[in-house]
Amino acid sequence: MLKIGEFIYPWGNGHYTRMMALDQILTKYIKSEFEVHYSSKGEVYQKLLEKFPTKKQYIHEIFMPTPIDGKKGPSVTRSLWNFLLPVSGNPPLVKQISSYLIKEAKLYDVQKFDLVINDGDVGSNVLADKRGINCIFVTNQFKPKLWKSHSYFYPSVVYISKQIEKATKIVVADSAPPNTICEYNLNFTDKIKEKVIYAGHFSNRIITNPKPKSDLEKLTENEDFGYWMQTGNKATNDVTGKKYKQVFHANEMRNEKRLISHAKNDPTIDRVTGRDGKVYSFSEAFDKKIDWIQIDVGFLSEQEKNTVLDLCKYAVINGSHTAMGEILGMKAKPIIGIPIYDEHTNQIKWAEDRRLGVLATNKKQVIMGIHKIQKNYEVYLEHVTEFARSFNRNGAQNTAKIISEMLES
Repeated sequence: MLKIGEFIYPWGNGHYTRMMALDQILTKYIKSEFEVHYSSKGEVYQKLLEKFPTKKQYIHEIFMPTPIDGKKGPSVTRSLWNFLLPVSGNPPLVKQISSYLIKEAKLYDVQKFDLVINDGDVGSNVLADKRGINCIFVTNQFKPKLWKSHSYFYPSVVYISKQIEKATKIVVADSAPPNTICEYNLNFTDKIKEKVIYAGHFSNRIITNPKPKSDLEKLTENEDFGYWMQTGNKATNDVTGKKYKQVFHANEMRNEKRLISHAKNDPTIDRVTGRDGKVYSFSEAFDKKIDWIQIDVGFLSEQEKNTVLDLCKYAVINGSHTAMGEILGMKAKPIIGIPIYDEHTNQIKWAEDRRLGVLATNKKQVIMGIHKIQKNYEVYLEHVTEFARSFNRNGAQNTAKIISEMLES
């Protein structure tokens, strides 16, 4: 029985999403019997327990060090304090790193993995390298460009890139150049380029049996609206939501229809706001043919999400790599990107440079970006349509092939 270890970094949802897309198809490519062991913490660990209720013995809670949440995403100050001091229930970072590596090392020694897949977990790269175990590091970052205000992160970036280099193969979850959305976050050194494989995006391939259209889907038909998408962990989701609200309060947005997906499984969020200022349920708004200005939805079903992305004119996002691939590559819709991290800024800037969207860092720029896309819509549509033709959505399949070849060699 072959054993595969998946170490999923718990900061953000993209790492988890990629690994679950890979899991769906591994059995098609690995002919021998195998079992997968999953390791993570926090929200990702809980998602794994919910997804695999009969495989709890294969799910391991490893307290991987992550930044400390603040009011606007990760707090640099609190994270720096946490290096030597406990903060928000997190032990000092020095202790966290030691404890997490010891626990991961024990898991390695007990399970005797034949191959390890690390999505964002650089510590596991080090352990695999020391034990001579084949290791794949899946990423959309290597040496991201840092903006001037964050130049003090450079030593950390160099350190992390050196740990990434220890992987047997580095799989970039993106299309090959010149269509690499995360290009400005990579900057690979020449000495490791032979390890690098551009596998493509790990696109969501969940096939749903078509169901009758929901009232929400019906409300969006024949409407000119923008899709405002909230993603990420709680801190990222919350700060994105606050930025969106600031824009909606602007006078220029009075007539701009929008659907906001909050990415929270909470039906109390679901509502329709009419131009009359009144609030309605989805069914009420549809039955009364309400002329709506805003739709809030806690959690879109897969079918609803597909419908909304098909029908919207543009999408507003924070620059998440997974979301950008889905919207630009699979749905060919221009974006307005409001970044939270430098990673987001780099990816949105890349898209802006190719006229696939607009980078906006404040309320005024968001509004100007919407007007710019509306005014030049045919130009943006032409560029995203051309980009979508070259978009590689087979990241999960290509990575599964690589895994199969490494296990057989």
